[in-house]
Amino acid sequence: MSRIIAIANQKGGVGKTTTAINLAASLAAADMKTLLIDLDPQSNAGSGLGIRKGTYLRSTYHVLVHNEPLASIIQSTELEALFLAPASRELVGATVELSQESTRDQRLKTAIGAVEANYDFIFIDCPPSLDILTVNALVAAQSVLIPIQCEYFALEGVSELMETLKQIRKYRNPDLEIEGVLLTMYDDRTNLSNQVMQDLKAFFGDQLFSTVIPRNIRLGEAPSHGRPILLYDIKSRGAESYIRLAKEIIYGTEKSIGEGLERPVGYARY
Repeated sequence: MSRIIAIANQKGGVGKTTTAINLAASLAAADMKTLLIDLDPQSNAGSGLGIRKGTYLRSTYHVLVHNEPLASIIQSTELEALFLAPASRELVGATVELSQESTRDQRLKTAIGAVEANYDFIFIDCPPSLDILTVNALVAAQSVLIPIQCEYFALEGVSELMETLKQIRKYRNPDLEIEGVLLTMYDDRTNLSNQVMQDLKAFFGDQLFSTVIPRNIRLGEAPSHGRPILLYDIKSRGAESYIRLAKEIIYGTEKSIGEGLERPVGYARY
């Protein structure tokens, strides 16, 4: 049975898509068959994996609005075990087009049900909002991963997301759990980053991942080359961090295992 994880935070610029691309790639490089579903109209997950906008005819818009099979839009990527269901700008109108549909918040769950047996992991990259697209993701997911940028207003808006999760659990998906809270853009040289980390630990406790994602130039460069960080520069701090995060996702805590994912099967090919 596959694990279905939504990556969500209604605040923009916190590293949702960066995390979606690089976590999915790290698991795929460890021979975990992985599907990344892009629900963000900006379509950055596709371009970050080398799939240019406009090179495909169907997107997640057609799955949600026109009930087209999810399998029919899936694209292969440079990593043999990583696949993408791309987004498109048409998703901007999905909220209006689905507004009169009684099953509007169940569309993605139904679509995933037809393919989930084919994958070990399914990640859903949500837009920076709490609209019908994110609701679809939270209804379909088993858990939600919340990236939070290491900045002064880190907790701004998180209470709104938590309230949304509470409502989703109550009315649509009682089994939805928090996979974990991920601190991104961390700079250990600054007092601010360290203070934010302490505040998040106090607020989230054990729900905060042990792994933190650092500010890293190579991590920022990789999307412009259409490659996940482990294919762009596997020795960078950004690559090392996402490999550690993959360990936590698989095993619960990266501290409890040895070197199992330091050079997973498949890394040697790159």
